[in-house]
Amino acid sequence: MSNVNVSRVIENIRGVTTVYTAIVEVIVNAIQATEQNSSQAGEVKIRAIRSAQLEADGSLPDITGFEIQDNGIGFTKENRDSFDTLYTDLKISDGGKGFGRFICLKYFDRLQVESDYKAQDSFFHRSFRMGKGKEIIVDESNGPSKASASRTIVRLEWIKKMKSLDKRLETIARNLAEKLLPYFITANYNCPKIVLSELDDSDAVVLNDFVSNQISSVIQEIPLTKDSFELTFDETIEQFHIRLFKFFFPKNLKSRISLVAHKREVSSSVLHGYIPEFSEDFYERTPGPDGGAARNYIVKAYVFGRFLDRHVSLERGSFDLSAGGEPLYKITQDDIETSAAEIAKEALGSDILIRQQKKQEDVQTYVDDLAPWHKYVVKSLDLTSMPYNPSAEEIEMRLQREKYRHEVQLRKDVDQILAGAALGDLRPNVARVVEAISESGKNDLVHYIALRRNILELFGKSLELDDGGAYQSEGLVHDIIFPRKGDTEITAFNDHNLWIIDERLNFSSYVSSDIPLNGGKSERPDLAVYDKRILFRGDNEASNPITIFEFKKPQRDDFVNPSSKDDPIQQIIRYVNSIRDGKYKTPKGKKMLVETNTPFYGYVVCDLTSKVEEWLLREKNFKVMPDRLGWFLWYENINLYIEVLSWDKILRDARLRNRIFFHKLGIS
Repeated sequence: MSNVNVSRVIENIRGVTTVYTAIVEVIVNAIQATEQNSSQAGEVKIRAIRSAQLEADGSLPDITGFEIQDNGIGFTKENRDSFDTLYTDLKISDGGKGFGRFICLKYFDRLQVESDYKAQDSFFHRSFRMGKGKEIIVDESNGPSKASASRTIVRLEWIKKMKSLDKRLETIARNLAEKLLPYFITANYNCPKIVLSELDDSDAVVLNDFVSNQISSVIQEIPLTKDSFELTFDETIEQFHIRLFKFFFPKNLKSRISLVAHKREVSSSVLHGYIPEFSEDFYERTPGPDGGAARNYIVKAYVFGRFLDRHVSLERGSFDLSAGGEPLYKITQDDIETSAAEIAKEALGSDILIRQQKKQEDVQTYVDDLAPWHKYVVKSLDLTSMPYNPSAEEIEMRLQREKYRHEVQLRKDVDQILAGAALGDLRPNVARVVEAISESGKNDLVHYIALRRNILELFGKSLELDDGGAYQSEGLVHDIIFPRKGDTEITAFNDHNLWIIDERLNFSSYVSSDIPLNGGKSERPDLAVYDKRILFRGDNEASNPITIFEFKKPQRDDFVNPSSKDDPIQQIIRYVNSIRDGKYKTPKGKKMLVETNTPFYGYVVCDLTSKVEEWLLREKNFKVMPDRLGWFLWYENINLYIEVLSWDKILRDARLRNRIFFHKLGIS
């Protein structure tokens, strides 16, 4: 009689388990029972119990449970008492934890046992059910039997989560074969025959056949030149053995590493977590005409060792190798899996090498086509841990991390030289660091120039007609050149593109864009609307020039009409006079310093239609530039020089100024 709170035991199961853990637990007990019966060849039959309710679409009914039958020694008194004892040590030599049957009730509502066994030259029949209260064994009966051989049937009934199992026996058989594979492949061990079928023994699948020979169509072993490795634990060398298999037609499964204890798969980790090239299926062709048919497969590595046998957890869902994130032992699960992954990598040598080369080509193509500023960084980049078939974002993140690593190392080297730690080798050390700094600087320059190329392409697009035959909004061009509602106090150097107009504008001390210079409703330089102006200046010194821009939307020329109040030339002149009269201040509220000889530059950017050109020539007395893409005039009395430029000229000149950089840096 037991006195165990069975329900609490089941609730406290914390290991990584599944419904297959419960099924395998019963199968393994059946295998061990056949090992104890030397009178006949061992056999285990697994029969699926299906729902009596038929599916409306005619498909297979759900599987609600299993009947596992073996021809082992049966539930003798010793086995019965062991079942009735929590944490029994009866099978401790075989790795038994005395706990597995409780996992069955985590996934099935009922566990029923029927067994014929031999005692004192007579056969007896024992039946019972596993309880859920204080008793482990309930509803027990035991008496003489007419059986002529021992056997046991364990029924797992009323699965708690119906969708946790596939309806097809082929799928279940494959999953069970994979989990029981260590029994089929353990050296010097003859596994009993294990058969999965319907309840009436139809549609039988022999699990042993999955790996019975080297021409298996489902599972095939990969020969290894190195099938073991060693790790050191507490000055003791631990030996591990590995066997590698191909699993054909894996569907959504991934290549994995399985750690085995006492012939049972305990844990499984994806191989691509250690070697990224294992993230996708492999392919091979079967012998036949025209090269045969292609079939895909994944790889699974099974690792064995006494160390694993000793440290498997109570629920057999993990290993007790760490606690609270800290290793309990010097050998960790990661150490074991890393070593196994390297052996798997060597075994798949040519396939892995091809994938590594492809990954290298993908990264190089990304750098050549999209990020040439990383050419210096990619030379030393270790791609070992980078995902296979990486996305552009993943490549960029890895390159950025490598760039940061370089910069950190450079700072350390410079600090060391400056501290005089390597004074005797000063010259070679300095030369090395200077060379590295030069390469790093070139890397940043290429990045900057490449961004310029992209900006010019975007700027050119903004000057084209859209699909509806209209020009882009004023705000688009504004934001490309200088963001709206900003000035140099809040807009970083990298966030504007004043160089499109003139490289010198990059060195302006302050720029106002769409912000009233004197607050309130005062006039404001504004790039958001083409009819407003923008003002640039270097340091606030009387000798430094002040530059004013007036933009007009492409193809707009109504500002030349006599009735228009938007004459851009007159607007610039009025704006210059207001500044000369001291009406405006800097963004910091200081007086804008000007003298009679302070130079002013005015620029009107618009499309030079025939109407605009006639207006400039006949009414404004402007002179045409040699390329006929611009006009100019000098207003001597107010020290103002004005140019009227076409949008095409702005774009063309910017491209010409930068083309040599694109070419020299290999990004043209």
